[in-house]
Amino acid sequence: MDLDAFAVLARSRRTSLLVDTSRAVPSDLVERLCALATWAPNHKRTWPWRFASFTGDARRALGEAFADEMVARSFGDEFKVTKTRMKFTRAPTALVVGSAAHDKPSFQIENRDAVAAGIENLLLGATAAGLASFWSSPPLSDVPAVLDLCGFEAGVTIVGVLYLGWPAGTVESPERPAVHVTHVG
Repeated sequence: MDLDAFAVLARSRRTSLLVDTSRAVPSDLVERLCALATWAPNHKRTWPWRFASFTGDARRALGEAFADEMVARSFGDEFKVTKTRMKFTRAPTALVVGSAAHDKPSFQIENRDAVAAGIENLLLGATAAGLASFWSSPPLSDVPAVLDLCGFEAGVTIVGVLYLGWPAGTVESPERPAVHVTHVG
């Protein structure tokens, strides 16, 4: 692949929930996409990526776990809590991506950065595979019940919930501001 072909791929990635909710995303494809995420830079080689794929009724259980914790913490209004209970059913697959904890604060930050970079690899891979995707921030990033559902160890920070599905429409690319680079030297 040359730079021009990669630029086409990067520019074609669309954040969209216009998906066919009746068409499943194969689990082996989800695993391949997660493997792409692990090729992101990870300076200290801590391998911080954590993944849990939710389909079927498990997506509702994920929403309930988030919403119950929101109620317990008085986080968000009634509308937001109600929306959270059902939001993960908007796509056939909800992929929770977490970042492993670390005792050193600088490693903790680097872990999250590596996971965020990995998510972009995953999203580009999803685009190349023909999937629509949407990266959503979790309502809370440290919910013990969600970590349990995911099979994640204590202390994992949830970086995102990715919606994956087959496109049911097209989405226009938003305009981007011009890039300004300061060249020094």
